[in-house]
Amino acid sequence: MTPPEQELEYLGDPETSPLRHPGSSHSPPHLGPSEQGRKQRGVGSPYLFIQLNELLGSPQNQEWRETGRWMLFEEKLDLQARRWSSPHVPTLSLSSVWELRALLTTGLVLLDCPVQSLSELTEQVTRVESLNPEVRERLKLVLLQRPQHHMQPMCWSSPLPSSPSPFVPHPIHQLQSPLWQKLPPETEAAAVLVGELDFLTQRLGVFVHLSKPVVLGTLTEVPLPIRFVCIILGPPALGKGYHEMGRAAAVLLSDQLFRCSVCQASSPQDLVSAVDVFLEEVMVLPPGGGDLTERIPPSKCLSILHKRLPLQLQESKDSCNGNVNSKRDRHGYEHAPQAVSKELQRTGRLFGGLVQDIRRKAPWYLSDFLDALDVQSFSAILYIYLATITNAITFGGLLGDATDNIQGVLESFLGTAVAGSIFCFFAGQPLTILSSTGPVLVFERILFAFSRNHGLDYLPFRLWVGIWVAFFCLVLVATEASVLVRYFTRFTEEGFCALISLIFIYDAIGKMLSLTEAYPIYRPGLSEDTGFDPYGCLCYFPDTKGNMSLWKGQSPENKDAALRMVLGLANVSLLSPPECALQGGQPRGLGCHFVPDIAFFSLLLFFATFLCATILKNFKSSHFFPSKVRKVISDFSTVLAILLGCGLDASLGLSTPKLIVPSEFKPTHPGRRWLVPLFGANPWWLCLATALPALLMSILVFMDQQITAVILNRKEYQLQKGAGFHLDLFWVAMLMLMTSAFGLPWYVSTTVISLAHMDSLRRESETCVPGELPHFLGIREQRLTGLVVFILTGLSIFLAPGLKFIPMPVLYGIFFYMGMAALSSTQFSERVKLLLMPAKHQPDLLLLRHVPLSRIHLFTTVQLICLGLLWAVKSTAAAIVFPLMLLGLVGIRKALEWVFSPQELSWLDDPVREENEKKVQEEKVLELEFNPRRNNSEHGSL
Repeated sequence: MTPPEQELEYLGDPETSPLRHPGSSHSPPHLGPSEQGRKQRGVGSPYLFIQLNELLGSPQNQEWRETGRWMLFEEKLDLQARRWSSPHVPTLSLSSVWELRALLTTGLVLLDCPVQSLSELTEQVTRVESLNPEVRERLKLVLLQRPQHHMQPMCWSSPLPSSPSPFVPHPIHQLQSPLWQKLPPETEAAAVLVGELDFLTQRLGVFVHLSKPVVLGTLTEVPLPIRFVCIILGPPALGKGYHEMGRAAAVLLSDQLFRCSVCQASSPQDLVSAVDVFLEEVMVLPPGGGDLTERIPPSKCLSILHKRLPLQLQESKDSCNGNVNSKRDRHGYEHAPQAVSKELQRTGRLFGGLVQDIRRKAPWYLSDFLDALDVQSFSAILYIYLATITNAITFGGLLGDATDNIQGVLESFLGTAVAGSIFCFFAGQPLTILSSTGPVLVFERILFAFSRNHGLDYLPFRLWVGIWVAFFCLVLVATEASVLVRYFTRFTEEGFCALISLIFIYDAIGKMLSLTEAYPIYRPGLSEDTGFDPYGCLCYFPDTKGNMSLWKGQSPENKDAALRMVLGLANVSLLSPPECALQGGQPRGLGCHFVPDIAFFSLLLFFATFLCATILKNFKSSHFFPSKVRKVISDFSTVLAILLGCGLDASLGLSTPKLIVPSEFKPTHPGRRWLVPLFGANPWWLCLATALPALLMSILVFMDQQITAVILNRKEYQLQKGAGFHLDLFWVAMLMLMTSAFGLPWYVSTTVISLAHMDSLRRESETCVPGELPHFLGIREQRLTGLVVFILTGLSIFLAPGLKFIPMPVLYGIFFYMGMAALSSTQFSERVKLLLMPAKHQPDLLLLRHVPLSRIHLFTTVQLICLGLLWAVKSTAAAIVFPLMLLGLVGIRKALEWVFSPQELSWLDDPVREENEKKVQEEKVLELEFNPRRNNSEHGSL
């Protein structure tokens, strides 16, 4: 009797089919579920664990043994080595797939089978007319045998007396195996059983799709609910026909599109159609085209499933993954073209954008603190804190040199702590790190030089510039000018990011080279005339009589005479400085207090820290240690690199330059107060004249702040809480007013440290199938890490005794690492590499498939010229027009539309967002018009 809600249908002639049910008529009954029930049926879990069990051993002593398993990739059990192979891309022979298709055509197909145990399943698959009762019973015994797994499941207990099957697991004794812990949640299983039986006279093929997944005893090595069962048995035959057919069935089930088709199948014909769709997309490797015994490793970039789905399912899947109509990423791979986000839509009301930002961010405010409760936040705090204080010391020192110490390191620390804390507490994008930047420092240097040359009081002059800048920024907030960032394409973003990254790299290398001046490299050598080292050390004795006794053991006929001849002195000696001091002398000379190892050892610390941070950051993709250990090492990579540098420095005890933090809370310049007077010695009309430089400074602040904000809020980071362009600019204006009033440095978003902050908070999937790299899940969006970083920066004055052990070369190495990391994250750096790379060695980027190489080089050359002009303007007396040069990048990008076609720009750079939406709609229409057959066939197969 056929159970309800089950389909038993056959293809081919029902009279000659060997798998007819006893007593059936010429056409088997159709007992499928209702149409409403079929519409409600899902497609199952996206992850399926597949196990291949084979009958091995002599005909008298056969047993089921696990020989292979699949998730996305195949793992073979090497029987002789008794170990699992590494995950690899499965390769099949076409004949095995065709044989499997033929067997399914005449075999037994059970769709929506409602069995609850292995014994019930055995009853269903053995109810075949061609099997006599004796063969049927023997087949049941074979199917009910406990399979032998390579690693015995840790969750099975002894059989329960009341259990309907001896394979039901005892829930009390269930444990977790290592493989179980790696599997994603809601993973289902499939079992493929193949083997040779001498009591069978013909092949037996059964495919079962269970209506509800159920654990079927120890059929698989992990206690997963089974969704599919495929049985391929037959009489003994030459070769490995059954084994290869079983592998073919497993590979079919590992394909998510095939499983989707099976779950939506209404008849066995649909199952065969799904096999045909699979065969249409199979890539054939010709004989002799490669070593078939070599296992193909998994690709780092897996095949995009939604490309094989109908257009409607593509859009649905992209939406679930956070991508809409994906195009390519920053390196020329798949990336989502950016539509106009809600943050960049004009409301038409005064301060309307600011109000919308506040309403959008308010519901997330509590979670911005709770989401930070993770060990990853601790590593991010240490990393960004050390980067922030290094940046504060570096730019504070440069600002002190540029302003004659009217603003110095202490003001830099205080301003960074106060401004950064307020911004992280109230800003729309708290992942942004505020700091002094190179362009702002250039503008401050120009203002100080102007005030000094014209006899103006600098701080009051700067105060009025800051007041006007805050006013202009508030006008930009009120008029919703931040929506203009939609015209900042990747061309502008990469140019600015590359400039800031190069500033970090240049400053780090410059600081290291300056150490060779403070600690000159000792070049020992003897003078050709005297035979003595002119850069050495001499011991000087004021009393010549006492000195004569010290010369007795120094070969006076040579050394004494030479010294008297060359120096004209009789009271000098070649004693070492310690011995000279013991004898009452005074060491004099360039070599007396000189340590020749400092410069070279500092360079060693610099490069060791950079290389260590880089290697440890990429350690999570290595093959050493478990995945959790690799993740912790990667998260704490910069902290470990700093600790390694500090330990190496402490082990040798050399006097390398250390981190010096101000220990007293007072202005750097003794002649200034904390609160800046409005006018000081300046005339009253200067408050109006400062509007002109403030206008240029406002453009610089707007561009610097908003370009960084656009980079941090790109779709590829998958931020869920939204941006706050208007709210961020509002608080930058308020902080500009505050820092100007107290004579503190001006602060805007710093691109490099903000990107480092984002990178330290990347979230990736903890569980992934064997052979698959962890999935990027987004950024840990919160405001606690930045807040703690800036609070610690303010408390650094009290932490000075502990911070003084950190060598400055180590921190410069971290500076260099951040600059290189930010620069290498852009597509611009990839295209620069193409300029220096022969065509045969170039990577297979999608960019190179759609745009001629000469056009790519032309676009890259234009960017390099723009970058060179920005650097030249920043470094010369023309730096006052630097803000206009940044604004000119947008115009240059617009002019490139006359040189490059829209298709080329769509791959080389992001199109303007409104134009991009129109292009996406046109692509949809073209795909439907020119590819109707494929879409229809896919709809039919699903």
